[in-house]
Amino acid sequence: MMKENDSNPTNKSRRKFIKNVAIGSSVTLALGNLSFTFLDNNSALGKKVIICDYSICTGCRTCEASCVAYNHQTVNGTNTFGIVNPKNTNIKVHKFNPDLDIPANCAGCPDTPCINACPITIDSNKGIKALYIKEGTNAIALHEEQCIGCGICAKACETESVGVIRRNKESGKPEGLCTYCDGDPSCVKNCPYGALSYVTVDTKYEFFGKSPTQIAKVLTERFYNP
Repeated sequence: MMKENDSNPTNKSRRKFIKNVAIGSSVTLALGNLSFTFLDNNSALGKKVIICDYSICTGCRTCEASCVAYNHQTVNGTNTFGIVNPKNTNIKVHKFNPDLDIPANCAGCPDTPCINACPITIDSNKGIKALYIKEGTNAIALHEEQCIGCGICAKACETESVGVIRRNKESGKPEGLCTYCDGDPSCVKNCPYGALSYVTVDTKYEFFGKSPTQIAKVLTERFYNP
């Protein structure tokens, strides 16, 4: 039975094989051989998001460390000087048993269920709420001072999309909002296996808007029960 595993999975054979291939050659993996076609007429106005080729990802969590190093350089107002805590990451690697590693981050939903659910309107004429779309990167961003920490956005993300928005334990305000590192995602640049890509969002992509558990269910059948 497939289940999410917070500890290191016991079956490391697939991960070890992928690492050896990625380091030693440029062979195209046959583990499900995911197809990536991202551009079509339904693309969300050129918005770009981060996606993963799960047949290459080894679960090394370099993406988490890279994200925190760029986006969370201070803790309680103090600079961490390169010391990172992955729990603050905006991209999170979910580990499953059988051995699967599923990085999850904002899907860039064109219909923005998190923003739609937000009950706090700052500017009704412009449609600006406590959550809003940031100009330039089109990332979902937060007006900290207006947010009341109700958690409705997190619930909307969980029920209608990936489920990456989590609530701060003290304030209740949303965390895990991908910034795309101002248009040059650190996780993509630093992935040692090239598993992550920054591409134009396509709602026809196989795993668009799917939760880690939903993706793992498909890949368990593909990788382990061909």
